[in-house]
Amino acid sequence: MTKKQIFIEIRELFLIAVCVAPYALVVNQVLVPHAIVGGGLTGLCEIIYFASGEVIPIWLSTLVINTILLITGIILLGWKSCVRALWGIVWLTIWLRTFSVAETPLISDPFMAIILCGLVNGASLGLIYSNNGNTGGTDIVAMIVNKYRHVSMGRALFMVDVLVISSAWFLPQVTKFEQLLFGFCFVFIESQAVDWVMSRGRQSIQFFIFSKEYDRIADTIMKQVGRGVTFLDAQGAYSKQDTKLIMLIVRKSEAIRIFRIVHEIDPTAFISETPTRGVFGQGFENLQNEAR
Repeated sequence: MTKKQIFIEIRELFLIAVCVAPYALVVNQVLVPHAIVGGGLTGLCEIIYFASGEVIPIWLSTLVINTILLITGIILLGWKSCVRALWGIVWLTIWLRTFSVAETPLISDPFMAIILCGLVNGASLGLIYSNNGNTGGTDIVAMIVNKYRHVSMGRALFMVDVLVISSAWFLPQVTKFEQLLFGFCFVFIESQAVDWVMSRGRQSIQFFIFSKEYDRIADTIMKQVGRGVTFLDAQGAYSKQDTKLIMLIVRKSEAIRIFRIVHEIDPTAFISETPTRGVFGQGFENLQNEAR
């Protein structure tokens, strides 16, 4: 690993650790005081916190459940898929422990709270995902479901969110139906903010790469990114020399890694980047879901 790659790794890990902070702040200082249950694992831990009479702290239940999910993920998905999740889980626990649950919400108006906090949380998660990280929880669940069932990650996360938020209706702290609606609105705003930060998150990118170092670039992409690469026969119109053109499709969040790899190997390479949607097949969306 080069010095530049080490620097990038350190920078990404630092940003993941920092971006988890506002996420934890919103949960403990806004959502819990308003008795608004968000989706995902933190929403489930909110329910545990309220159901236990505020005895079991959110940070503790988050740590315990995330540990179980992480071990399960390592067994079913492999440790490489869960390394960044471990880092995110550690810092999420630290920040949830640091920011205690407020008696008075940081933002008094619940409607403004879900809008502002949904944007903050979504932006934080978007930055985390953009730096190849996650906070564990339902991200691991969705990855497992996506691997063994014909259910997309987006659909799996949506189903979990609906189940968690709906369960809050049985809590004595939830006295108004509006609190459930606030929870659903919060999750929706959060997801839109994530997509905005990640440039429409699920968008894929098609690359055409022209380089004399096509063999090295292709091998590095397959090893480091885990994406398939196709060679196309090409000939320079001016030079009349035969060469290979690299073609590949990656998710938007992986595009920056492709640029880094190509620049590291051949700074003079020529790259064409084209946004594309509706990519189906291994590593992307499942064609069977669309055929239903």
